[in-house]
Amino acid sequence: MDLREVPKDRGRKRKIQIIFSISIILLVFFTLFSNTFQSLTFPKVRTENAVYGSLVHTLEGNGILQPIAEAKLVNSDHWKVATILVKEGDHVKKGQKLITYDSKSAERELQDEITHLEKQKIELQNIQDRFITSTTEGDEMGIRTAKRDIETYKLDLGVQERKINVLRDRLDSQKEISAPFDGVITKLNAIEGMVSAGEPDVLVSNSSLGYRLDIFADSTLLSSLGISIGEKIDVEVATAQEQQTLMIVGTVEEMVNEQPRTNEEAGKTITITQKVLRIKVVNSQLIGGEQARIKLEKRSSKEGFVISNVAIHEERDGMFVYKVEEQKGALENVFLVRKVQIHYSETMDKETMIQSDNIYDDDLIILESSEPLQDGNRIRME
Repeated sequence: MDLREVPKDRGRKRKIQIIFSISIILLVFFTLFSNTFQSLTFPKVRTENAVYGSLVHTLEGNGILQPIAEAKLVNSDHWKVATILVKEGDHVKKGQKLITYDSKSAERELQDEITHLEKQKIELQNIQDRFITSTTEGDEMGIRTAKRDIETYKLDLGVQERKINVLRDRLDSQKEISAPFDGVITKLNAIEGMVSAGEPDVLVSNSSLGYRLDIFADSTLLSSLGISIGEKIDVEVATAQEQQTLMIVGTVEEMVNEQPRTNEEAGKTITITQKVLRIKVVNSQLIGGEQARIKLEKRSSKEGFVISNVAIHEERDGMFVYKVEEQKGALENVFLVRKVQIHYSETMDKETMIQSDNIYDDDLIILESSEPLQDGNRIRME
């Protein structure tokens, strides 16, 4: 063999080895990653674990304490305010004086009418004297005239006395405002030296009847919690004193139906029926207008798989969910969609407890997908 051909032969072999190695590498690369590249075209899903247990029904709400009974007191004659004897938040007793008014003009009017009455009485005496004179002189015409005048003046006296009584009652009732019952001053609109501007001068709540807290809640949730009229509920009240809170036991007084409303959830229109839960609270430290809140929790008696509401779908045959089925592969695992029929059990705001023989603990339930799904589709996990 020619010695010059040896290096050429070795070079060809080396090239063949390099090409073979590259081919092997490319073959392995495409074998390993072809599934990965293909999986990028599959629908992308977001999942959660199916957890076996029970639902915890929770009702939280807050509102402003409103007086159950409140008196709006005003000076109907719109007299000028003389003195304000209380301030907002004061506890008052029945009959306690709250506001006095400038009643000088009414007092002068009353005095003028009393004076006019006295003049009428004097004039009546003069007519009675004429009657006596006519009787003595035998003046029949004078007697008849005097009798008519006497009767007329007696009628006028009656009218004047009634007018005076009305003015006196008006003065007594309007010169001051007093508390109609034991209560709390919830609002003062009166200003000293000013005439009432049309609003009640003072608002007094009846503290003995307590205050009302209105909480809006879903009817289904109230039913799940088992709340009924007369039930006792802890109410947390924020007081104005150093931001302290009071825990007061309230009583459910009423549950009033509200107008149904609709809500869009996961592309579906859901009708929600609400009620107003009215809770009565009574406490001597309350004045009305405080912020109050409640929180009730109750665990459902049944158990099942608790999943998010968005995972549940509905068709003619009933409700179903999509779960993830994982199949082991030589190079990588494959994820498939499995459609599972379910039975509704209980629901709350964002979660539903379901029953199914084909769902197990820690199964992955599909919540959302980048594309519409069908049973058996391959998917990629988020």
